[in-house]
Amino acid sequence: MRPILMKGHERPLTFLKYNRDGDLLFSCAKDHNPTVWFADNGERLGTYRGHNGAVWCCDVSKDSGRLITGSADQTAMLWNVQTGQQLFTFNFDSPARSVDFAVGDKLAVITTDPFMELPSAIHVKRIAKDPSEQTGESVLLIKGPQGRINRAIWGPLNRTIISAGEDAIIRVWDSETGKLLKESDKESGHKKTVTSLAKSADGSHFLTGSLDKSARLWDTRTLTLIKTYVTERPVNAVAMSPLLDHVVLGGGQDASAVTTTDHRAGKFEAKFYDKILQEEIGGVKGHFGPINALAFNPDGKSFSSGGEDGYVRLHHFDPDYFNIKI
Repeated sequence: MRPILMKGHERPLTFLKYNRDGDLLFSCAKDHNPTVWFADNGERLGTYRGHNGAVWCCDVSKDSGRLITGSADQTAMLWNVQTGQQLFTFNFDSPARSVDFAVGDKLAVITTDPFMELPSAIHVKRIAKDPSEQTGESVLLIKGPQGRINRAIWGPLNRTIISAGEDAIIRVWDSETGKLLKESDKESGHKKTVTSLAKSADGSHFLTGSLDKSARLWDTRTLTLIKTYVTERPVNAVAMSPLLDHVVLGGGQDASAVTTTDHRAGKFEAKFYDKILQEEIGGVKGHFGPINALAFNPDGKSFSSGGEDGYVRLHHFDPDYFNIKI
């Protein structure tokens, strides 16, 4: 596996996202500037300038035409991917933590953090085809969960929204009425903050990572726990291979304890697990701090990791990883 080291951020990485074709990689960091790279060779294509706070999350439309970003500056922004132009700014009264386009890109779900007296909330926004017709109105506003919602994504056919965060409970909401449909069982579910959530390629199941040092695989429709992957450090990021039955977990101990630890002891590697057998099958080292972001290329032949050290590492698998000729 040949890693490519990509240095373009001044601060820790927060999120990574490939476009549908797998030729572009978008990175978010605490340095305010989302960046786009060629996913093949790691060449930096450009930066989206306009946020005034850490950028927590991003998503890219199916046609790779638009990017949406959520930031600590209390805004979510729509961008033209090619030109870097700001198309629209959604303003909130608290930091925007998570963003996700619906299938068809006509809607986006944005979560906002608890702030002052405000609770955390899930906002559904309509995305206009013509940017000049874009408005900031919410189609739906859901409040309820205690603590911060770290991730919210669309369920199958955009009928539901799946959310998870600080209270460790995964919830499924009706995306039209905002009604709570299901929530994860406290006994079988996570015990600490859920940090990350990744959908399978077909959307039938999803993976959650938590500070309770585990990742869990859930059935999207029934919210049944399918598998649990146990590790010896908090999990900050999770990803699933679209090709093989592999899941990858990233994390490390709390950033405040990093300076006192040798990088070998800090366990800053991306760990691979067999999705079915739940066993650890390997690890990829390289970061000098906790891994905060992971993403698999949609073709399954490479993955990327982003760390507290400010680097994005791009890993292309050797053909023998698949036991097939690529």
